[in-house]
Amino acid sequence: MSGGVAYRHKRKKPMGEINVVPYIDVMLVLLVIFMITAPLLTQGVKVDLPRVAGENVTPGAIPPLLVNVKGDSSLHLTKGTATPVQLDVDGLMIRVAAELRERPETPVYVGGDKNVPYGTIMAVIAALKQSGVPSVGLLTENPE
Repeated sequence: MSGGVAYRHKRKKPMGEINVVPYIDVMLVLLVIFMITAPLLTQGVKVDLPRVAGENVTPGAIPPLLVNVKGDSSLHLTKGTATPVQLDVDGLMIRVAAELRERPETPVYVGGDKNVPYGTIMAVIAALKQSGVPSVGLLTENPE
């Protein structure tokens, strides 16, 4: 074979093979977008909800603040065993903020009449959160 040219056959990729690298890049970008936006979509007030088989509140060294919402949506604030004081939402916020300035670790509990609309209880909890209450406990009665 003098002067002959040898041809090599180039192997082509079969059509069934797909390059997945661009798809992985797109999925990683989407994952990052969802990780950033998911916490921003969550709205509401964080509340420590009581368990079904409610636990009794044990008295601590610091007397708790009890906010009771009566059936007529009136608010009553009680500190420990003192006499309840009827307040409006603004007065409640001022009194609770003052108590928390003196003792930031004071527990705050909300009790509501079963006939009070859910929105009223949520408005009270939102007002307490604006006053600086880190967590709000909900009072219930044990079913017997």
